[in-house]
Amino acid sequence: MQKLLSLISRCTECTAQLELGPRPVVSAHVQSKIVIIGQAPGSVVHKSGIPWGDKSGQNLRAWMGIDDNTFYNPQKIALIPMGFCYPGKGKSGDLPPTKQCAPLWHQKLLGKIDHLELVLLIGKYAQEYYLGDRLKRTLTDTVKNYKEYLPDYFVLPHPSPRNNIWQAKNEWYKKEVLPQLKTRVQSILKNT
Repeated sequence: MQKLLSLISRCTECTAQLELGPRPVVSAHVQSKIVIIGQAPGSVVHKSGIPWGDKSGQNLRAWMGIDDNTFYNPQKIALIPMGFCYPGKGKSGDLPPTKQCAPLWHQKLLGKIDHLELVLLIGKYAQEYYLGDRLKRTLTDTVKNYKEYLPDYFVLPHPSPRNNIWQAKNEWYKKEVLPQLKTRVQSILKNT
């Protein structure tokens, strides 16, 4: 795993597409129990190199019911985005993750994790890639039907503060989905 992570840290596959140049942000360990697959690092994470080291990450940790130490312990949780580098700014937020990372690196990383118990698919890019034709018509429908993807995948919207409006419109998410997520995460992590 360390050789693979070292190789990824030097990846320049997408350099021409990246506004700020390559800086892959990924964390994993052969003993990771939970894998979080999100979009791509934002500009704050690009600068710090700390995955989910922003407001979205704070929200995600609250959703999961875990603290920073647990979240950043790769023996418990692997952080593998769809795009490993910050893709740049678009008209209404960050650009989509580059398309090269997932096919190039994901199976290599996941193949080295010995006892993976759960993959969190966060946002439409991860869900499209991993669920394929099992995806529902909208992200809301996919998340509403999260039980269909268990026990392998737990689908979530992106925890960005930009999605507070979505959460306000979909109160069922906090009442039904988040308690199930916390229970599942706690059940997995108590055995590590």
